[in-house]
Order: sequence, then structure tokens, then C-alpha cells
Amino acid sequence: MKVIFLQDVKGQGKRGEVKDLSEGYVRNFLLPKGLVQVATEGAQKSIDQINAAAQKRKDKEKEDAKALAAKLSELTVVIKAKAGEGGRLFGAITSKQIAEALEKLKIVVDKRKIEMDEPIRTLGVTKVPVKLYPDVKGTLNVQVAEE
Repeated sequence: MKVIFLQDVKGQGKRGEVKDLSEGYVRNFLLPKGLVQVATEGAQKSIDQINAAAQKRKDKEKEDAKALAAKLSELTVVIKAKAGEGGRLFGAITSKQIAEALEKLKIVVDKRKIEMDEPIRTLGVTKVPVKLYPDVKGTLNVQVAEE
């Protein structure tokens, strides 16, 4: 029996895929759980439309991420912190503090997207990479100034 997968089914197929499976497995397990739909002409067209809409949404998200990356590369975020001799900070600047500073500028970036190997511990300007989308990265300038 030909079916169209509505969700990923481990060991059988991925969402939107058309496969020929045994009738008993389809009728007794997959159909009652709503994991598949019988493959008809109309069902295939609706799945194609859903996939096209999802692809369009992904493309828009990627374009938005590229625009945000360009905006971030021109931006310098200033964070004030207490420092001692030689420009060493008391404490450190973390990705959470950078995300909060961006929020004040009305730019929402999740702190987990800010890729820092270790926190910033000195005064001055530091370039911080920000992963906005799977293959879109931006660079943000973070200036740490003394209070």
C-alpha cells in the first residue's frame, strides 16, 4: 500500500516521503496514530504545497539572518565593567551580558548563539562570532570600557 509520511517514523521513512508498505502495518499501526496518509493524487499535491511553504519559510529565515549578520558587523556594543591595574577586569563579560546589551539596542539574539570560547577578561574591543542560522555567522564588536 502506497503511503505518504506525515511525520518521521524511525526505520521506515521521513516526513513527506512516499513509500510502499505492507497493508497490515499501515492499517493497524501507522494510520490510527496519524503518522501516514494513503497516497492519492490530492494528498500528494497537499504535501507538495506544505513542503513548498516550509522551504519558503526557511529561505526567509535565512535572508533575515543574513540581514542581521550585516547589521551586527557594523555595530559596536559597549559594556562597562570594573577593572584593576593593567586593564584586567574584576570578573568577566559573558555571552549573557552581551545578549542583554543587544536587547537594550532592540536586537534579540539568544545567548547560546553567541560563540565565545571563554569570557572576556580585559578592557578593549573584542570580536565575538554569533551563529544566527546553520550556515550564517556574523561578527559583533564588543567594547569593554572601565566604569
